[in-house]
This record gives sequence, structure tokens and C-alpha cells, in this order.
Amino acid sequence: MKLLFFSLLLAIFASAVQGVAPQKAVVITYPQDTPDSVLEQAKDAFKAAGGVITHEYLLIKGFAAKASAEALETIQALGSEFNPYIEEDQVINAYDPNGNPI
Repeated sequence: MKLLFFSLLLAIFASAVQGVAPQKAVVITYPQDTPDSVLEQAKDAFKAAGGVITHEYLLIKGFAAKASAEALETIQALGSEFNPYIEEDQVINAYDPNGNPI
């Protein structure tokens, strides 16, 4: 009985894990002359495609997010006049290889 319960639990877990698309951390920015309505439309479509916005920038037009390939394709497909720039989110240091500030 315990083996049957464990097997059933394992099968449910395996099917749930397979259904989740891998996500990567990205930063999506737009040209400064992009209207706010275009940015809002892009964020709404991005969330509808399964993307998660983790931070919205105030000084630049853009946001940081975790996204599947499908969500990123959605954002790229929306860009006609105002193309988004999508790059992988990464840590940047202001130090040289010796640990001195630049």
C-alpha cells in the first residue's frame, strides 16, 4: 500500500515538473521614445504568455523578468516600430580583477 501511494505521488510530481517550461532571467528595454501605452501592452502580453516581471525600471523604459522562450517570442513579435532589446540578466561588478574599484 505504501509503495502504491509513493508511486502515485512520484508520478504526479513528475508530470507537474514536465509541464513547467524552463525560465531564464532577462532584462527587456525599449527605446526612450517608446510610448507608455506600447510598454504597458508589452508587459500585459508578456504576463499573459507566462512571464513574471520581477522589477520595473523608472529611469529607463523596461523591466526585469523571468521568462520562458514562449514569453520572449511574444515580446519580440509585438515589436514593429519600437523593438525591444532583450538580454540575459547578469551581475556586473565595478572592480578590476585585483578587486580594486574602477
